[in-house]
Amino acid sequence: MKKALIITYYWPPAGGPGVQRWLKFVKYLREFDVEPIVYVPENPHYPIVDPSFGNEIPEGINILKQRIFEPYQLASLFSKKKTKRISSGIIQSTDQSIVEKLLLWIRGNLFIPDARKFWVRPSVAYLQEVIEKEGIRTVITTGPPHSVHLIGMELKSKNDLQWIADFRDPWTSIGYHKKLRLTKGSQVKHRQLESEVLNSADCIVVTSKTTKKEFSLITDKPIQVITNGYDGDGKHIEQLDDKFTISHIGSLLTGRNPESLWQAIKGLTEENSEFKKKLELELIGVVSEDVLQSIYGHGLEPYVRLIGYISHDEAVKKQQSSQLLLLVEIDSEETQGIIPGKVFEYMKAKRPILGIGPQNWEVADMIADTNSGKAFSYNESTGIKEQLEVWFKSYQKNELHVKSRNIEQYCRRELTGKLAQLIGWE
Repeated sequence: MKKALIITYYWPPAGGPGVQRWLKFVKYLREFDVEPIVYVPENPHYPIVDPSFGNEIPEGINILKQRIFEPYQLASLFSKKKTKRISSGIIQSTDQSIVEKLLLWIRGNLFIPDARKFWVRPSVAYLQEVIEKEGIRTVITTGPPHSVHLIGMELKSKNDLQWIADFRDPWTSIGYHKKLRLTKGSQVKHRQLESEVLNSADCIVVTSKTTKKEFSLITDKPIQVITNGYDGDGKHIEQLDDKFTISHIGSLLTGRNPESLWQAIKGLTEENSEFKKKLELELIGVVSEDVLQSIYGHGLEPYVRLIGYISHDEAVKKQQSSQLLLLVEIDSEETQGIIPGKVFEYMKAKRPILGIGPQNWEVADMIADTNSGKAFSYNESTGIKEQLEVWFKSYQKNELHVKSRNIEQYCRRELTGKLAQLIGWE
């Protein structure tokens, strides 16, 4: 059986989508003749925790841990609330305090590529011994945080081994990069590191066709698209909500603010008394203040149900019982290739997906190809309203269903098989 050393920052008890990709790969790799050895920080700073993920770690997996210095712990001395918000990815576009501007400048310019950079040097020293002792021939790094890739690059330079760099998100083109108050020198440094990683790895794995196209302009190394996915096990709930629930499950951060949707919903509540009576807008997870104020500004506060973070198991049940599942991405060119991990679980839930994102959003094609819902751009308020009316009429007849197709390609086990084909150093 081949051994693969997997280096990741996010691991149970971390919550959110970042942990799931490699937790699920590890869950199935043994079925494809690969024995995973996992390396994670001993004392990480996770903005979201979900202990239930620990139940999915396969028995007998060798999990190695080393302590990490976390600057976010020091930054919290200035403002615990703002530090947690930034580390969670919530960066206000406007009305930033002096403290928040300072923290962003420090985060962007003093910690390149990110605040976990101090884990690189001690990890390389520790893992060098592990590689020699275990006879490891394949190292896999996954980012963000992209500093994890620097560990892989150093180990590659010191050993005759295969290095696979997995990018769950892009690097310099990711949406929040522009908000980090980077100096020109810092921007150059980020691009240099990105290029070094992409041209040093033996193979690059990305989660979208858009990111593959972007990286192909920087490197000639082979790039494989392996999306995120859904787990094939678990029971399916047949009982749907009594209310006409439009549920967003996950973080609704700054920038994910589809005012065209709020406008369409407002119009329907004013025109349709039954819609007004049955509507419930469920927001499950972190919601930034500016998005919430925009919703309330459209008069929708009476219909909003703020639930906060729930466990992954509870989230799956909510996906299956909701009438509609809302999927929102930031409206920018940089986010055209961002595929939120929850879209695959949405597909598995077999509830209609209402997607709202940028023009030429890769997810819109996926939703259309699988017949799992409808996707719109931010300026299509009329189209959104008309589609909501269609779905509400079906809901009133107890006929609101989707007949999705070809979603099996996104099953986690099938995706792990694609990954396993890449592992092996000749």
